[in-house]
Amino acid sequence: MSATLIPLLQQAFEARSALLAQLQAEQTNAYRLFHGSVEGASGLTIDRYGDLLLVQSFHTALSPAELDAIESFYAGVQPGLTVVYNDRSAGNSRICNPLDEAKLEAAMLPREMQELGVNYRIQARHAGQDPWLFLDLRAGRRRVMQEAAGKSVLNLFAYTCGVGIAAAKAGARHVINVDFAETALAVGKESARLNTLATRPRFVHSDVFPAVRQLSGIGQAQMVRGKRMPPFPKLEAQQFDLVFLDPPRYAKSLFGVVDLVNDYSALFKPALLATAPGGALICCNNVAEVDGEAWLDQLQRSAAKAGRPVQSVEWIVPDADFPSHDGKHPLKMVLLRV
Repeated sequence: MSATLIPLLQQAFEARSALLAQLQAEQTNAYRLFHGSVEGASGLTIDRYGDLLLVQSFHTALSPAELDAIESFYAGVQPGLTVVYNDRSAGNSRICNPLDEAKLEAAMLPREMQELGVNYRIQARHAGQDPWLFLDLRAGRRRVMQEAAGKSVLNLFAYTCGVGIAAAKAGARHVINVDFAETALAVGKESARLNTLATRPRFVHSDVFPAVRQLSGIGQAQMVRGKRMPPFPKLEAQQFDLVFLDPPRYAKSLFGVVDLVNDYSALFKPALLATAPGGALICCNNVAEVDGEAWLDQLQRSAAKAGRPVQSVEWIVPDADFPSHDGKHPLKMVLLRV
């Protein structure tokens, strides 16, 4: 494969020339250099995060020759990057390849990257599996920054809080990030400290269901069907000018089920009710098999049923470093004015 890989890397790099110039002008040094599922090597992704080149394989492990070919190619076109390889072809996409002491030290080194003038903490390997910033969401973060000045922003399923930090950097007057993973929020706090922000974002460690139900005014009972719910932080009802909703494909807790295929509305309704009249709600759905137009129709019907009809719709399309054969990107993002 190494002999056939180089032309694919070259073609992908050349296809990104205009985008890379744009991103440099936007003060961005993090982007996908190779999107293998579309660019000829399914399961292989190559991402730049600042001075880090993160190579990941999801279907089959790379051979030493293939990894050498990748490292040599990018040393020529983007010299000075530290290469870290994560083989994620094992079950549940878990990283399964050991690294020698020097490479492991480089992989565990906290680094700093920049996107749209915002600084973020990044690390090639850590206690979790996924990178601390999802690059296909860049277009969503850009749109948030265009929208956020002077506004209140709620970031649900915040992960490492990239959206919330971007909003604060763009001049939002009030930002709340909500996520159940304390470790992810800790990364967000560290990234926030890397930036000069007019307002300090709030980081709420909570299951999203009780948080958004309280913020929306629906409320969260402490006893449900005779069972006491796990502890959750108490939040006052309030509405936000901009709400960002980016749930995982599927997750289950005592508070509810996140199911992007069968029941997006379970999350959408309280998120909608937490959005101020005249405000905007940005919804994301990362399930490839979900049809975008059918999903949008579901959102519009749910909004009308909740008495908060959608006034206008704006699709947000991932940047060109995430190409698609048919224009139907796995990650769907839509901004709804309500």
